[in-house]
Amino acid sequence: MQIGFAIPYLNNAAHEVARAAEFAREAEKAGAASLWVGDRNFVPVHPKVGAGGVGNYIPEVYRTAADPFVMLGIAAAVTERVRLGAHVLIAPLYPPVQLARSLTTIDLVSGGRLIPGFGVGWSLEEFESANVDFRKRGARMDELLDALELLWTRDPVEYHGAHIEVPLQYAPLKPVQKPRLPFYLGGFSGAALKRIGRRADGWLPACVVPEYLDVDAVLAQRAAIHAAAAEAGRDPGEIDTIMRVNPSEGVPVGRLVDIIKMLGERTGIDHFMIENMTAPNVDATLEEMARVLELVARG
Repeated sequence: MQIGFAIPYLNNAAHEVARAAEFAREAEKAGAASLWVGDRNFVPVHPKVGAGGVGNYIPEVYRTAADPFVMLGIAAAVTERVRLGAHVLIAPLYPPVQLARSLTTIDLVSGGRLIPGFGVGWSLEEFESANVDFRKRGARMDELLDALELLWTRDPVEYHGAHIEVPLQYAPLKPVQKPRLPFYLGGFSGAALKRIGRRADGWLPACVVPEYLDVDAVLAQRAAIHAAAAEAGRDPGEIDTIMRVNPSEGVPVGRLVDIIKMLGERTGIDHFMIENMTAPNVDATLEEMARVLELVARG
């Protein structure tokens, strides 16, 4: 079983970003399989849409977030083995040329260890601030994947869609991973699951333990992905899965590890990343990481 951890980029830990390199080195030394970031641009004071697109409440833990691209770059520069991922970047917010350049640079610095994870997002205000139509974010995501594929495989390159324009340009800088960086996609709506089946190299599900953990739902979502893949003429077995696990405040480490083992046994997923949003500081996160890896190693 592979276990990864979020780089300290969110909530309390975001105030200690100066320790990001230290954390990444210690995580690799301890045996972590991967290091991760998420993407939160800001939290509106009076949100129109709540976290995950439900209600109108956004938890305080989302209010403080460091830049995900910078954090991945730091981790890439000070590690040699761990894979580096985003779970997930709110991809439709970004211009494709800039997104392709940032991810290419991180993949080159890391020697080909990047796992780019994308989602369509749920915050209406984040899209308003970027002057991007929230209602068209799914269609924009589809075009963005097309544009990224071209930017990572062709030179010169251009792309012309209904929502995205890439003028003819030189693009000699390419990622280490060939033929392009993999597409890992999150989401649980019907449209998102179909997109994953049609387009993704990997699926990024998530759960909150113990409150929001529904193994049957995960299995049903994967079945929908596999059906969409088969319909598109793809081999469903080639779609990788990495699950994000968010422990609620106060969940004992032993209980967390037991849940992860149960998830692995019931779903067949063998790569999990843990994001403790409520950890008081980097030291607490390092202690939890060491304890989790020790318990997992015991079997």
